[in-house]
Formats: sequence, structure tokens, C-alpha cells
Amino acid sequence: MVRRPVAWIVALVLFAEGLGVAALNWLLGVVVDRQDMSLAGLDPHLTSVSSKAAGVVFGLCFALCGLVALRVALRDRAPSGAGRVLLIGAAVVHALLGAFAWGLVGVSAFLSMVVVLALIVLLLMTYDPESRPGAPADAAGPTEPAAPARGSGGDGAGGSPVTSPAASTAP
Repeated sequence: MVRRPVAWIVALVLFAEGLGVAALNWLLGVVVDRQDMSLAGLDPHLTSVSSKAAGVVFGLCFALCGLVALRVALRDRAPSGAGRVLLIGAAVVHALLGAFAWGLVGVSAFLSMVVVLALIVLLLMTYDPESRPGAPADAAGPTEPAAPARGSGGDGAGGSPVTSPAASTAP
């Protein structure tokens, strides 16, 4: 099966990405602080602290998504509830980052975002409800055969109504 290896790969990629995003934003905050840069008159220290805080928040968010993927890999069950919402959010973020990366950074950054997006979507789509333990085999219930059409003509006239075998138990 492809489900568990994909979940392991997604977990590793999201952990690495969370660490990378946190480190990059922290580095940018340090650069802004040391260069004493001002962005449209904003306080440089405030800009530095904001960049570091955003790096920590986004890094933890990606790490939390990585934990969800790790849990999926360990349990071999589909994510549900908040974990599924987190992974869908990470997929949307990667789609948006890929769109921005195409224009701002280049094709290689776009392709890397699309690969991570595809892995997350594959993780979400490979677990179908029928494969979960405890899920009913047929959610719609047993199907009954279709009743034959009444009459022989296409106008609906003529012929006798169709009765079920249980109803025709006459003495």
C-alpha cells in the first residue's frame, strides 16, 4: 500500500518545512534588527520581533501538521476532525505559496510547493471511508432489484401491477 509511506514522507517534509520556515523568519528578524532597517517608518525592533514571532507561529503550525501526518502513519487511519482541517489548511497554504512562488521566485520553488501540495492531497485522498475499521460495508444499505416496468407499451397503460412475492400469499 502507498498510504503509510506517503504519510511518513509528508510528516518528514512538514517537520523540515516547519523548521526551515522558523529559521528563515528568525534570520530575517536578526538581519532587520542588526541593520536597523525601517519599513515605511515602522520601528525596526517591532519589525524584528514580529518576524521572529511569525516564524515561530508558522513553524509550529507546520510541525503540528507534521504530527498529524505522523499519527496517520503510525495508526494507518485517516485523519479526522481537527487533524484533517489542519492538513487541508496546509494544502491551501502550499497552493497559495506555489502561486506566489511562480511569479516571485521561479519555477523550482513553484515545483517544490506543488510536490508538497500533491503529497498532502494524496495523504488526504488515499484513506477512503470504507477502509476504516468499524465503517459499514455499504453505507446505503442493501439494494433491492429494480421493479419491472408496468405494461408493455411506452404510454404506461395496460398490464397488471407488479406485486411482491410476500403479498401474493393467498390461500
